[in-house]
Amino acid sequence: MPENKTPNKKLIEVALPLDAINAASAREKSIRHGHPSTLHLWWARRPLAAARAVIFAQMVDDPSSHPDLFPTEEDQERERQRLFALIEELVKWENTTNEKVLGAAREEIWKSWRRTCAENADHPRADELFDPEKLPAFHDPFAGGGALPLEAQRLGLEAHASDLNPVAVLINKAMIEIPPKFAGQPPVNPEARAAATLATRKWKGAEGLAEDVRYYGKWMRDEAEKRIGHLYPKVEITPEMVAERPDLRPYEGRKLTVIAWLWARTVRSPNPAFSDIEVPLVSNFMLATKKGKEAYVEPLVQQGGYRFVVKAGQPQDPAAVRKGTKRSGANFICLMSGTPVTGDHIRVEAGSGRLGQRMMSVVLEGDRQRVYLSPTNAMEQIALSAKPAWRPEISFFEKALGFRIGNYGMSKWSDVFSSRQTTALATFCDLIPKVFQRAVEDAEASGNVLKVAPDDWGDAICVYLGLGIGRSADFWSSISTWSPQPKNELVSHAFTKQVVPMTWDFAEANPFSSSGGNFNKNISYVAKAVGRLGRGKQGQSIQSDARSQRLSDSKIVSTDPPYFDNVGYADLSDYFYVWLRRALKWRHAKLLATLEVPKAEELVATPGRHGGKEEAEKFFLEGMTDAMTGLTQYAHAAFPTTVYYAFRQSETASDGGTTSTGWETFLAALISAGMRLLGTWPLHTERKARSRSIGSNALASSIVLVCRRREGIARSTSRREFASALKVELPKAVLLLQRGNIAPVDLAQSAIGPGMAVFTRYERVLDAAGNPLSVREALALINETLDEILAEQDGDFDGDSRWALAWFEQVGFEEGEYGVAETLSKAKNTSVEGLAKAGILTSNRGKVRLLRPEELPADWDPATDSRLTAWEIVHHLVRVLEIGGERAAGELVSKLGSDAETARELCYRLYTLCERKKRAAEALAYNSLVQSWPEISRLAREKKPAAQLQLL
Repeated sequence: MPENKTPNKKLIEVALPLDAINAASAREKSIRHGHPSTLHLWWARRPLAAARAVIFAQMVDDPSSHPDLFPTEEDQERERQRLFALIEELVKWENTTNEKVLGAAREEIWKSWRRTCAENADHPRADELFDPEKLPAFHDPFAGGGALPLEAQRLGLEAHASDLNPVAVLINKAMIEIPPKFAGQPPVNPEARAAATLATRKWKGAEGLAEDVRYYGKWMRDEAEKRIGHLYPKVEITPEMVAERPDLRPYEGRKLTVIAWLWARTVRSPNPAFSDIEVPLVSNFMLATKKGKEAYVEPLVQQGGYRFVVKAGQPQDPAAVRKGTKRSGANFICLMSGTPVTGDHIRVEAGSGRLGQRMMSVVLEGDRQRVYLSPTNAMEQIALSAKPAWRPEISFFEKALGFRIGNYGMSKWSDVFSSRQTTALATFCDLIPKVFQRAVEDAEASGNVLKVAPDDWGDAICVYLGLGIGRSADFWSSISTWSPQPKNELVSHAFTKQVVPMTWDFAEANPFSSSGGNFNKNISYVAKAVGRLGRGKQGQSIQSDARSQRLSDSKIVSTDPPYFDNVGYADLSDYFYVWLRRALKWRHAKLLATLEVPKAEELVATPGRHGGKEEAEKFFLEGMTDAMTGLTQYAHAAFPTTVYYAFRQSETASDGGTTSTGWETFLAALISAGMRLLGTWPLHTERKARSRSIGSNALASSIVLVCRRREGIARSTSRREFASALKVELPKAVLLLQRGNIAPVDLAQSAIGPGMAVFTRYERVLDAAGNPLSVREALALINETLDEILAEQDGDFDGDSRWALAWFEQVGFEEGEYGVAETLSKAKNTSVEGLAKAGILTSNRGKVRLLRPEELPADWDPATDSRLTAWEIVHHLVRVLEIGGERAAGELVSKLGSDAETARELCYRLYTLCERKKRAAEALAYNSLVQSWPEISRLAREKKPAAQLQLL
C-alpha cells in the first residue's frame, strides 16, 4: 500500500458481538459428533465459532470506514448491528454447513474486498494484491489443531496451514487439504457399490470418503480381532459366581464382553514385616456411583496377602472407599500394616524398576448396564502373556512441561503402554498397508466413478484410519482412568488436561467391545467429522518453522501461537507421534522421517530444555520476535493480523500490581516485530467464569489481539505524555467495554488493547532518565490507570455505597471496629446508624459487619425502600440470581428501572477489589451477575409495562 493510504478500518478493530460469540463457543464444547476436533486430539484448540467470527470481522469493513455510505454515527451503528446479527447466525454450530448463512457471510467479505480493490486501483502492485475477482488467501503459521484454517476455508478463502509439528500438519491435512480433493465423490467399498442408492445419491463434501473410512475401519477392526482376539476373551458367568453374587443371576450361563480391566499400581511395602508384598496404590475403590447401582472394590487382607473382591451396593463407609489407599498427592498407606507409603518411597521403588501392577476389577457389557466382577489369576495372566513384536522405545524429556511420570521410573513411551495395549496398537498400525491395498483395488474396480487416482483415495483412507489409531491411543494407555460417575461409567482418555499425569489406578480398554474406547467408536467419530468437511476451497498443510516461513506473503493471517510456558506441544505430541509414524511413515516418509517430533525449534519456554527460566524466556522472546517480524513483513497490509493468546495477567509485582512474564514477553515480541496493537478481545469457551480461573492461568478464555504493521516514522514520547494520553483515551475505551457487557474477569485483560494501542503509537516511550519504558512498565501503568478509572467511577455511587466499597476493601464481609467504621462514614457523608437502617450492615457490641447476600431479607421490595443504595441492589441481585436464576433476577430488575444499571457498574469495581484480595467466591458472584446481565435485561423487559421500557 502507498504510505499515504490508510487501510480501511475493519469491524474487529471497532466492535464485536462478544456475548453471542462466547455463547456459541461455550455451547460448542458439548458438541462431539461431527465436530472436527474429534478427528484427533490437539491441546488448547480454539472454538470454531470464535475462529469463524474473528476471521469474518477481520475481513469486513467497519461502517465508519465509509462515511459516504454511513454519514452519521447512528447510521454506522445501525449497519454495525446488521453485521452483528449476521455474526450471531454465523457462529451457531448448526450453521457450519448452512450454505445460506455462509453465503451471506461470503457476500459481505466480497463486498468489502471489492471496495478495497477499487480504492487501491492505483497501487503499484494492484494486479497482484488487489484483484477484485480473487480474494486473498489465508495463512496460519502456528496451525496446531486447524480451527483457524478450516474456518477461513469455510468462509470462502484458499486456506494454508503450516506448523513445525508433524502431528499438527497431519491433522490439518485431514481437515483442509484432503477433503476438498474428494468433494462430491462416492464411496468405493464393495458394500456401498452394491447399494441401489449409490448412483442416485448426491454426496456432499467428503461424505463419500467418510463412508469408506467407516467401512475400512470396520474391516481393520475385524482383522485385528482375528490376530489378537485371544488376548481379549469374553467372561462366562458361572453358577459359582451367581452363588456369591445373586445380582449376577440374569447373566448366568452367558459369555459377556469385557469393556475394561481395572488395574492398581503396586510397590513393596515400606514395613519390614511385609517387604515381600507389593501393596496397591489406589486413589478410588468406587466402580459405579449411580444410586441403586453402586459397585466398589473391597481389598481383603488374608493369609499374609490380599485379594480384591468386587461388591455390589452402597459401601458402609463411602468416604473411605472413595479415598482408596491414597492420603494426599503421592502419599498412600500400606494395605497390610497401615504404614505410610510416602512419595519418596514410591519414587525409589519405581526408579529401581519395582513399580508393579495388579488387576482390581473387570468391567463387562451387561444389558444396558455395566457388570463388575472380581478379577481372577487367569484373567491377569492372559493380560501379562501379551508379547508385542515392537515397542515405542523412544525416550521422552523427563523435564518437559506438564510431565509427571518421569518421577516414577518411566523414561520411554513404551513405559506408558502395557504389553497388551502395545500389542493392540502395533497390530492396528501394521494393518494400515493392507487397508491401502484393498482400498486401491476397490477404487480401481469402481471404474470411471472416481475423479481421483486410486492411490490418492487409498492414501486418504489410511490417513484417517491412522488418526483413528491416534484417537485410540488416547484411551489405550496406562494413564487412562475409569470414571465411576452416573451415566459416565467408562474409560476416560489420557489427556483430560495438557499434561502427562501419573495415574495410580488405570483402566485397560478392550478394543473389540462396543463400549468405552473401542476402535469402532473411535473410527465412528473420525468418519462423522470427515463427513462434514470438504465444502470449501482447496487447502494446503505443510511442515514449516514459523520463524523462517514466507508462506504468509500477501495473505490474511490469523494465528494461535504457543503460550509461553503453558503447553509443551512437541513433548506431549510424541505420545501420538510414535504410533502415527509406525502407521503412516511408509506413505508419508518426509513428514514422519524423524524418530520424534522436532523439539529444539519449538517456541515454548521450557526451562529444562534451555538451561533455566531466564534462558527459556530469552529463547521464546527471540523466536517469537522472528516469527512476528515475518508476519509484519509479509501479511497483507489491507487487513489487520489477529493473534490468539490465552495467558492471563496473574503474577503479583513487587509494587502490588498485576503483570505476567508470559504476557509481557509476548507483547515485547510483537512490538519488536514492528506491530501496533489496536485491540484485545476476550473470547470464552466457558459460559460463566469458574472460581478456579480467578487469579489463575486457567485457559478458559483466549485474548484475541488485533495488530497492524506500524507504518511511517513514529516519534518518541515521554512517560508523562504517555500517562496523560492513557488518562484521556482509556476511560472512553473502558466505558465502551462496560457498555458492551465485558465480563469483570476480562476487563483488565481487555484494557490492554486500547492501552497498548497508545504505547505502540510511539517509536519509544522514555522515562525521566531517557531510558525506554519496558513492556512490563507499560502494562503496569495501564493497569494502574484502569484502577484509577474504576475508582473514579465511585463518584457515580451514593454515599452509603461508597462507604461500603471502602469498608469492603479493608475487611470484606468480616467484622471490624465500630470506631473505624464511624470515622470512615464521616468521610463519606453518612453514618453507621444510617447504614444499618439502609440494610447494608449489622452493628452490635462495638463491631460492624456488612451483610452477606444470603442474609438479606427475601421479601425486599425496592419500591418501598426509602434509602435505596447501589450496594444493596447488587447484593439483592446476587442473592436472587443464586436462588432463582436469571428469570427471578429479571423480575427484580424490572422493578428497579434505571437504578439497576448503576448497580451493574458497581460489580466491576467489586470484582477488581475481590481479585486483588484473592476473594474468589465473591469475585465469581459479581462476575456471574454481569455475564448474566443481557439475559436478565431481556427478561426484565418482558415484565415491564411498555411505558417503562425506556428506563432499561
